[in-house]
Amino acid sequence: MNKRKLQLDQLDRKFKGFATAAQVTPPPTGWLKAVRTSLGMTLQQLAEKLSITKQSAQELEKREKEGAISLKTLREAANALDMQLVYGLVPKDGSIDDLIERKAKELAVNIVSRTSNTMRLEDQENSKQRIKKAIEDRTAIIKNEMPKMLWD
Repeated sequence: MNKRKLQLDQLDRKFKGFATAAQVTPPPTGWLKAVRTSLGMTLQQLAEKLSITKQSAQELEKREKEGAISLKTLREAANALDMQLVYGLVPKDGSIDDLIERKAKELAVNIVSRTSNTMRLEDQENSKQRIKKAIEDRTAIIKNEMPKMLWD
């Protein structure tokens, strides 16, 4: 097994741990306010734990709700609530392999289509089955080689 494949497999295993979390919808008020109010903690109490003013704590909750908070600040706020910030990225396609497959197929379709168009102009058009097979073959090659242009 090559190094890249091993790295991808390890990364995919880590992604699986976040699969359920990726389906969780954040509370409309943001996590900080939702947790704080559910615990019965006042803004003043949160502010004291963070060594900031009540207004700053309120601004912090607002920034988190808007998605304009830094990870460092969010981690500190979570810690003040006796919580742990869990941070991760999850492929929209479900797995890293599915993401690579999709991108490789898109690139393969592009490459094969260009070639096919040129051949059609020269009156040497391929059949749909042959084009489909060429796309499948090119996709496999691209997935195996993982060229940098895959991410353009």
